[in-house]
Amino acid sequence: MNIFPLIAIGSGSMNNKGDLLDVRYQVIVTQKNEELHNPLGFAYENYSDLEAMLKDSPEGHSLKENFEKELSINKNKRLVIHQINKDESVKNICDAYLKLYLLSLRIAKPNSLNLDGIFANLPNNAWTNFGPIDPEELDAFRLEHENTYVKSVDKFPCMTDYIVPNGVRIADGSRIRLGAYLAEGTTIMHEGFVNFNAGTLGTAMIEGRISAGVVIGKNSDLGGGCSTMGTLSGGNDIRISVGEDCLLGANSGLGIPLGDRCIVEAGLYLTGGSRVEVLNAKGELIEVTKAANLSSKSDLLFIRNSLTGSIQCKPNHKNVQLNETLHNND
Repeated sequence: MNIFPLIAIGSGSMNNKGDLLDVRYQVIVTQKNEELHNPLGFAYENYSDLEAMLKDSPEGHSLKENFEKELSINKNKRLVIHQINKDESVKNICDAYLKLYLLSLRIAKPNSLNLDGIFANLPNNAWTNFGPIDPEELDAFRLEHENTYVKSVDKFPCMTDYIVPNGVRIADGSRIRLGAYLAEGTTIMHEGFVNFNAGTLGTAMIEGRISAGVVIGKNSDLGGGCSTMGTLSGGNDIRISVGEDCLLGANSGLGIPLGDRCIVEAGLYLTGGSRVEVLNAKGELIEVTKAANLSSKSDLLFIRNSLTGSIQCKPNHKNVQLNETLHNND
């Protein structure tokens, strides 16, 4: 689906210099008048009316005043009217937050948007129980608000402070960044972590780490403390993914894309350069190859031989089944 051009309306918090710290979008509409987001039911006629607000024309002035009133705009907030005509690199904080919203609202899937430049255009904020605060202004803010609690100091806020997708369960909201894509039926336990531009494509149990750019197929299970390699650091340019009906055992690691119905044994970290003994159904050695050569293949079981220490790959005949009751998150 081509969602651009689109216009979004919301509010942004400001520091004492008038710089935006974040943007909270309340309305997102495409040029085809498809309403992508309007949870509070703000009233407007169509895309052209919102565009009139953007151009500050007389036609959009009264509507702009209505939005300012409804969004409780004050000296610490700014009305944000932002338009993206096509999917280019991120040029400002309004671009950045709008694209993160599109991901967490399940409008755009991970790796489908151009996010180049997002780090450079997101300020590093102190995320508090009063909202984002410029770290340089935090000490003065505490003098006026004694009960200030700083949850984190980061460029990305918690997704649940801005968006809570329907049909998900999240044990610890601080471990899910805005920009995460969580499909309905996803359960994130306390040790689970999901970065921006990453997530689940169907019902899934997540007790491990989903790094940036990584997607998990439906009915897959990431065991406690397991890890998936991302593409943000370490020079890894291979996009990691986990197919459907897969299991990553507790404290395992994954550095190659998996196909469907694959299992990685608990404690086994499988990187692209790992030497793997490939066995047939009878346990006979077929070849020794790099794990990267097994990328995206289905029905594989990866284990470590407890006697020799070698990594072995066998045909997988087991089915990974998630608890349906556990993933009914309505």
